[in-house]
Amino acid sequence: MSENNLSQYCLDVARRAKAASRALASVPGSVKNAWLDLVARKLVESETQLLDANALDLAAAREAGLSPAMIDRLTLSAKTLAGMAQALREIAAFPDPIGETIGSSMRPNGFEVRKVRSPLGVVFFVYESRPNVTTDAAAICVKSGNAVILRGGKEALHSNLALATILADASAEVGMPRDAVQILNTTDRDAIDEFLHMPEYVDVAIPRGGAGLVRRVATEAKMHVIKHFAGNCFVYVDKSANLDTAEKILLNSKMQRLGTCNTAESLLIHAGAAKTAVPKLLKALANAGCELRGDAKTRALAGENLNVLAATDEDFDTEYLAAIISIKIVDSIDEAIDFINEHSSGHTEAIVAQDVDAINRFTRAIDSAAVMVNSSTRLHDGGQFGLGAEIGISTDKFHARGPCGVNELTSYKYVVYGDGAVRE
Repeated sequence: MSENNLSQYCLDVARRAKAASRALASVPGSVKNAWLDLVARKLVESETQLLDANALDLAAAREAGLSPAMIDRLTLSAKTLAGMAQALREIAAFPDPIGETIGSSMRPNGFEVRKVRSPLGVVFFVYESRPNVTTDAAAICVKSGNAVILRGGKEALHSNLALATILADASAEVGMPRDAVQILNTTDRDAIDEFLHMPEYVDVAIPRGGAGLVRRVATEAKMHVIKHFAGNCFVYVDKSANLDTAEKILLNSKMQRLGTCNTAESLLIHAGAAKTAVPKLLKALANAGCELRGDAKTRALAGENLNVLAATDEDFDTEYLAAIISIKIVDSIDEAIDFINEHSSGHTEAIVAQDVDAINRFTRAIDSAAVMVNSSTRLHDGGQFGLGAEIGISTDKFHARGPCGVNELTSYKYVVYGDGAVRE
C-alpha cells in the first residue's frame, strides 16, 4: 500500500470509528449483549475456519523462528475458542455501565447534580500475538460504549481477519453500528503512527505488547495513552515466610505459564531466611526446568549441587518470558522494597511472609499496580479478580491502573436536573 493510500485508508477507518462511537453511545445494553452472545456462538460454530486461519499464522511463526512462548500466545484451539466465547458471555452478564449514576447530590436551590458514566469514544488498541485478545478487546470496548480500532501483530493477521468477519457480521445481524469494531487489514508499522496523530478522531490509545511498542506509542501519541507495560515481576521471600508456602507460590508465579505479563521474573530472599530458603527454593525451580541466575551470595549458598549462573544487573531489569529467573539475597525488607521499585516494571509484586508488620510495610511502599500477599503473581488478572475479561493490565496511574475492564474504559459527565433552576 502506497503512503498516500495508507494515509487515506487510516483516515477513512478513523472517520468511520468516530461516527460509530457516536451511534454506539445510544445503543441499548440489550443490543450490545445480543451482539456479545451472537459473537460467542459464532466463535464456536466457526471453529474450522478459525483454526484453518490460525494454522497459516502458526506455520509462518515457526518459519520465522518465533519463541515457544510467542507461539503459545498465538495458538488457537477448540478449547481456546470455547474460552473466548465464555469470556464474552461473562462480559454480557455485567451491568451496562453507560448511564450509570456513580454519584449525585441535591443543591440548596433545588437542582440535582448527577455524575454519570459515559464512553471514552474511540479506542485505538495496538497489541501483539494473541488472537483471543482481539475478541476480549472488542467485547470490552463495545460493552463500555466505545468504538475500537484494532491493530494486531503481523504474526496473527490471518486469525484476526477471520475474527473480523465474525465481529462485523454479528454487528449487522443485531443492528449495531458495523464500524464499532474495525480490525486493520494492514500490518504496515506506519499505520500505527497515522492513528496516533489523529486526536480529532481517536480519544485514547492502548498499547499492549513489548516495551518497545509501548514506548513508541507513548512517545508518538497525540491523545491519552493507557500503558500496558512489560511484566517484570518480583517475588520477595521474607525472613518470616513459611518456606513450603513460598515454594508453592514461587513455582506457580514463575512456571505456571511462562509467556504472560504476570509471570515472576526475579526472586529476592531475605538474608535471615536465605540459608534454608536458597537450597529449598532453587532446587524446586531447577527440578521444574528453570534456569537460575543468582548474585554472589545466592551462588555461595546454593553450593555445587545447583547450577546457578552469575546474574548481571541487566537480568533484574529483564522480562524473560522464558524458564529463567534471577535471584538476589537482600539484608532487609527495605532493601527489597528499594530494589523492586528501582528494577520492576510496576506490574505485579508478591511478598511471602507471616510478619504482619513486614506485610504492611511492603504493601504500602511497593509502587506497582498489584501487590500480592502470600499469593501468586499469576493471580493478577481481570478474570481472577472477578472483573471479567480485560483489555490489558495498566502499569500507568492515570486514567486506570491494574486490570482494565468495562468500567475502566468509561469516563463520566455531569447531568444536572432542575425545574427552572437558574443562578442568582
